[in-house]
Amino acid sequence: MRSAKLLLLTFLAPATLCLALAQAEAQNQPAPAPPAGQGPVTAAPASDAPAAPAPPPLASGAAADSYIIGASDVLNVTVWKDPTFSGPVLVRPDGMISIPLLGDIPAAGSTTLQLKEVIAAKLRKYLQDPQVSVILTNVNSKKIYLLGEINKKGPVDMTPGMTLLEAVSSGGGLTEYAKTKKIYILRDENGKHEKIPVDYKDALKGNSALNVALRPGDTIVVP
Repeated sequence: MRSAKLLLLTFLAPATLCLALAQAEAQNQPAPAPPAGQGPVTAAPASDAPAAPAPPPLASGAAADSYIIGASDVLNVTVWKDPTFSGPVLVRPDGMISIPLLGDIPAAGSTTLQLKEVIAAKLRKYLQDPQVSVILTNVNSKKIYLLGEINKKGPVDMTPGMTLLEAVSSGGGLTEYAKTKKIYILRDENGKHEKIPVDYKDALKGNSALNVALRPGDTIVVP
């Protein structure tokens, strides 16, 4: 009888060991993929990190395209697939910019679109159908002025399409004594002085008609 039991254990031991190994291997296997048309059993945890906001543009396209380039402005010239002609350029006091191989090019008094066409025409000596872009990156030639109850009085570099609210923000905002309903803009128009009243609080509420687009030389007065 004892011999029969030993014989039975001899046959069962390998089978038991194989079953145990199979179970252990199954525990380490990844979960089977769900049938077609069904979603995963558990969703991946969403990231808590907020998406990085896109940097705001220097100005709207229409405003930048109509801006008249002046001395001390900084432009970025890009020629597609040709870094030789690409890079930042400073408008010199004489109104010229310099580009390798092209030499001096008049820039002051032109818009970025006009200057792009001039550069493209000169590049046709070296490239076939050159693709050129000219972007205004820094405005140093035009200023507006802030007076009265504002934290930083004085001249402010003007950006293309700058509005009343943007200018006040550049000046550090209004003081606590500012009379927001009596703010006005002084502007020289065809040799005449023009006074443009604005309502700062209504402009803050989103009234675009009161968020006046500024012009070079404008003075914002905050009583």
